[in-house]
Amino acid sequence: MSISIVVADDQPLVRSGIVMLLRAEPGLEVLAEASDGQEAVVLARGRHPDLVLMDARMPGMDGITATRLLTAENPDPDRATKVLILTTFNDDEVIYGALRAGANGFLLKHAAPKDLITAVRTITAGDSWIDPAVAGKVITALAALPAPGQGPSQLLGQLTPREREILTLIAHGLSSTEIKDRLVLSEATVKTHIARILMKTGSRDRAQAVVLAYQSGLVVPPPRRRS
Repeated sequence: MSISIVVADDQPLVRSGIVMLLRAEPGLEVLAEASDGQEAVVLARGRHPDLVLMDARMPGMDGITATRLLTAENPDPDRATKVLILTTFNDDEVIYGALRAGANGFLLKHAAPKDLITAVRTITAGDSWIDPAVAGKVITALAALPAPGQGPSQLLGQLTPREREILTLIAHGLSSTEIKDRLVLSEATVKTHIARILMKTGSRDRAQAVVLAYQSGLVVPPPRRRS
């Protein structure tokens, strides 16, 4: 079964090159092209692609805003269109803005063509992708990146009901396999939910997300036993 894609980039030459690269790869199908975020949203709503390859910076509606709209409309990873953000900028604001908007991955435009294909296949399989060139920085900095003025409750308020449910189960010590069995989900879906929880809350790992769950009151510690 082929992977259906919408490509959004405001530069026709760049967009055409990406489309040619994707169409040359077996199992990938480009459904349509968009020149800005608004057009990408409209096409995604009408065509329901598996993935939108979204340029971060475009005139009119940018890729970050478009991503936020798409992920807010259908936050269930089983049905939602995945988004891979592309940009020429190794820019913290773009990187973290994309992840907080709910993007499933982030790739710099100077990456090798094989990395683009790998990222597309990885994301549509249910995992996340962060460009290796910035992965170390992202992992190191995520813990320090809650948006200004946002406390634990506000950060967790960005989560969907399913994401909050999964975070609660993580806080109770369940593994991904146990969560998969408990909620009758695929392992890939559980991984995608967890990746989005970490991205939206700015947590570098599950442990930090669990701390936020307790700090916010989402999960209440059991009462201490009296000695």
